[in-house]
Amino acid sequence: MTWIKTISYENAKGKLLELYDRIKGPENNVDNVMIAHSLRPHSMEGHMALYKYVLHHPKNKIPNWFLEAAGVYTSILNNCDYCIEHHFAGMSRLLKNDEHAKKIHSALETQNLSKIFNAKECMALYYVRMLTKYPMNITEDDLEKLRSVGWDDGEILELNQVTSYFNYVNRMVLGLGINTDGDILGLSPNDSEDLNNWQHK
Repeated sequence: MTWIKTISYENAKGKLLELYDRIKGPENNVDNVMIAHSLRPHSMEGHMALYKYVLHHPKNKIPNWFLEAAGVYTSILNNCDYCIEHHFAGMSRLLKNDEHAKKIHSALETQNLSKIFNAKECMALYYVRMLTKYPMNITEDDLEKLRSVGWDDGEILELNQVTSYFNYVNRMVLGLGINTDGDILGLSPNDSEDLNNWQHK
C-alpha cells in the first residue's frame, strides 16, 4: 500500500474515521493515496478540499474529461503509474468511449498529441508539459500562445491548478511508495454541485 505506517478504515477513530466516512467508496473502500495521510488527518482534509475544488468544481469551464487528460499527461511525464491508472480510468468513465480513451492514452504516452487532440488542446498540453518538466522556463509568451488559440485567463488558471495539483500528488505517491493494491480505479467525488460531498462513486 505504502512505505509508511497507516491506519485502516477498520481501525480508524475520531476525526480520521469521520474523514474516511466522507470520502469512502463502495464497501468502505478508501483510496490508498488518502489512507497514506492517516497519521495526519488534517493533511488528508486539505488534500481532499484541494482535489474537489480544483478538479470537480461546478464553476470550472474546461470539460472534466480534459482536466483528467491533463492529469494523466502530468502523471505520465512524472512516471507516476498510480495516478495514471486512477485518472485514466476516471477519464474513460467520463468519455463513455473506451476506444477513444485508449487513443488519448496512446497519444499522451508517445507525445504524438496532434494525432488525437486539436490545436487548442495541444497548446494546453504543451503548457502542462512545460509546467511539469521546465517550470522555470515558462514566460508570459507561453500564456500568450494559450490565449492565441482560444484559452481565456480563467481557463489558463484551471490548467495551471490542475497541473500543479497532479505534480503534488505524483510526488506524494512516488515519495511514499503508494500503490493501487485494493483500490477501486476510476472513482471520484464527482458530485460537482455539492462541494461538501467527497464520496467516491
